[in-house]
Amino acid sequence: MCLAALAVVAAAAHADQRPNFTPEERAAILLHGPWPQPMPPDPSNRVSGNPGAVALGRSLFFDKRLSGDGRRSCATCHDPARAFTDGRARSVGVVIVDRNSIALANLRLNRWFGWDGASDSLWAQSIRPILDPKELALTPEELRRRLGSDAALAADYRRLFGASAELSEPEAVLVNVAKALAAWQETIVTGRAAFDAFRDALERGDGGAMARYPAAAQRGLGLFVGKGRCSVCHFGPNFTNGEFDDAGVPHFVEKGRVDTGRHGGIALLKASPFNLFGRWNDDPAKAPGLATRHVEPLHRNWGEFRVPSLRNVARTAPYMHDGSRATLADVVRHYSELDEERLHGIPGRTLLRALRLTPQERADLVAFLETL
Repeated sequence: MCLAALAVVAAAAHADQRPNFTPEERAAILLHGPWPQPMPPDPSNRVSGNPGAVALGRSLFFDKRLSGDGRRSCATCHDPARAFTDGRARSVGVVIVDRNSIALANLRLNRWFGWDGASDSLWAQSIRPILDPKELALTPEELRRRLGSDAALAADYRRLFGASAELSEPEAVLVNVAKALAAWQETIVTGRAAFDAFRDALERGDGGAMARYPAAAQRGLGLFVGKGRCSVCHFGPNFTNGEFDDAGVPHFVEKGRVDTGRHGGIALLKASPFNLFGRWNDDPAKAPGLATRHVEPLHRNWGEFRVPSLRNVARTAPYMHDGSRATLADVVRHYSELDEERLHGIPGRTLLRALRLTPQERADLVAFLETL
């Protein structure tokens, strides 16, 4: 047999090579399910789970009157056709902003919101782009005027919140609109993926169902929970620990200006009148805000950004907080060749290490990610 033919045979054999998961790997895989997870109403938002709030929030999400110039809506940067992202490296509001658009899905599983965690509730996070002069750039006063001038919207608002928008303080209208937006966003949940079918088959020992999961994806999964150590940060059914880390991506926005990430986000969170210790939290016990009380900015938080969920990740390119990695292959290559000198943590104590994956291992890891 010629060398070319031998190479073809060897490649075919490798293509169907499936890992034998160790008990430890099997246990780690099972921790990534089951899916979907329970998502109870948000106690800080009295209209969370309310069908009327969901309907109003959905309508407002696509309404360009939520922007100062009437030219953009929430859906401009969070397009349902793009898995609630916009496909840009950095989103465009009134101007180009500093960060990539985060996919909106499975949000009731979060404790912090935004790339820097500057909000501790989904409704507070929904306020931020409305007011931000770089994004929607709308004032509470103008929001109240526009809501009150639309008879149908005004009636929906009054029915839901028991008060007339025109006669309410502008900040109250802003918060209530954000709570309706949050009620709608909470309904955005990713469906079951090929990985979930494999994970459940593994749990029940169904070899036939497991065999339908691609061999490359199985090898990539083995890397994900093993050599790659990806599941240290991307763990659990939503494939994220919900926290923040320095991924070794430069955080200069432009010459002379940096994005401080989590460090600045904590300062914004503490100063926000909309955090869970403020008067707008509908939970009398303020229980969801306990984490906010204790979080403090540390030096290591400089340049840390959200560990995003990996569900639907193949549909949400480009990647990283600044959209600097165009494809999943680029992301995997980044972690494989990571420059550990860029990391801000204490030397020798950071979670991340250069993975030094082979080309085949990188391809397998991408194959796994595509099944999420």
